[in-house]
Amino acid sequence: MKTVVYAGTFDPITYGHLDIAERASHIFSNVIVAVAEDNYKEPLFTLEERCNLVRQVVNHLPNVSVEPFEGLLVDFCMEKKASVIVRGLRAVSDFEKEFQMALLNKKMQPAIETVFLMSAAEYLYISSSLIKRSAALKGCIDDMVPPVVMEALNKKFGFI
Repeated sequence: MKTVVYAGTFDPITYGHLDIAERASHIFSNVIVAVAEDNYKEPLFTLEERCNLVRQVVNHLPNVSVEPFEGLLVDFCMEKKASVIVRGLRAVSDFEKEFQMALLNKKMQPAIETVFLMSAAEYLYISSSLIKRSAALKGCIDDMVPPVVMEALNKKFGFI
């Protein structure tokens, strides 16, 4: 049974994130969506809120679980006996940062591989940062995030 970790802040989870999780769930037998407590960003949602949203969004995937984590991703992977990190790539601009992280992770823990999944074309432009900015200005993002996330954003910004 191959366990993999798909990590991120998921602040909030988007259809692009869900696409990567679904595709990883078809390739690997056990996918842990690891929600990072801190990666030097100012999250809109708390760690608990992000984990709950991710759980609701991936609940149709029986081989996908959601867990919070803090610290080094490679340490979390070793704790969970995961030998692969799954990362999504949207565009060439993502590649350099992701490549650096993959090399650093490999240096720290040679037993862990990083696998990149290209984003589906319809999600190339979506980022959690853009989602939050658009939602704060009441922009239409219904086709970029699941309904439960749209509702959470509207509550967070005081629109409902």
